[in-house]
Amino acid sequence: MSAEVETSEGVDESEKKNSGALEKENQMRMADLSELLKEGTKEAHDRAGNTQFVKDFLKGNIKKELFKLATTALYFTYSALEEEMERNKDHPAFAPLYFPMELHRKEALTKDMEYFFGENWEEQVQCPKAAQKYVERIHYIGQNEPELLVAHAYTRYMGDLSGGQVLKKVAQRALKLPSTGEGTQFYLFENVDNAQQFKQLYRARMNALDLNMKTKERIVEEANKAFEYNMQIFNELDQAGSTLARETLEDGFPVHDGKGDMRKCPFYAAEQDKGALEGSSCPFRTAMAVLRKPSLQFILAAGVALAAGLLAWYYM
Repeated sequence: MSAEVETSEGVDESEKKNSGALEKENQMRMADLSELLKEGTKEAHDRAGNTQFVKDFLKGNIKKELFKLATTALYFTYSALEEEMERNKDHPAFAPLYFPMELHRKEALTKDMEYFFGENWEEQVQCPKAAQKYVERIHYIGQNEPELLVAHAYTRYMGDLSGGQVLKKVAQRALKLPSTGEGTQFYLFENVDNAQQFKQLYRARMNALDLNMKTKERIVEEANKAFEYNMQIFNELDQAGSTLARETLEDGFPVHDGKGDMRKCPFYAAEQDKGALEGSSCPFRTAMAVLRKPSLQFILAAGVALAAGLLAWYYM
């Protein structure tokens, strides 16, 4: 009888130890920065993945001119990010995540810019206003709170190694870009043999950073700030898109130049239904005039560029 009691107590004690060890393991896992980021930005992921703009991008509804402008926005974003990473490559809160050979994108983006704009591309472009806030934030973080640089590096590069590859295929197909990689060098990581293994290494390095819980929470907050910048740009993009809603013709549809017979204008039927044809000009010409405005181009560009980051996160 006493032997049975001792055995039962022994089992209970063993179960308690196992339960305690499992609980401790779960607590440690949830304290990992990668897990905190995953859980802490999940809502932002969902919002980003369900925007109409993101859905359209995945369907290949992207024009070459906008893609060129998106590449421009990416060039300035990564130039700022990699400048601050270089500045903080020896900082203990970031040094383990410094992988210039494997990850840095500025050189690849330079090749893409030359492909789209020619050798004198630097004379033709400037940082889009809609992306400027994000660039300024990256510089501020790098110079004042370098421990938060982790949020931006992880968001961008891990996303590029994940959903970014989906975007590459979409862009090549939709824009008929060369399969050899011209125009999409940004997505090519020549020094990463296995993306999945590298991401595991990166997360392990990140989780091993000597950071207290308060700092980790601030990093998660910073990652969500990045999403806020993205969503603000999408709001601007939606406003610009409403102005250009009529300029959504299928490839090959006849386009009217605003001259001659208005009945040749592809918008004729819609305008006639509204009784607004008489005395009006071709809305296509108006839309194109708006599209040529640099400020609007940059808004659209920044939206496309940051959509890449959001999509990348969504597909991780």
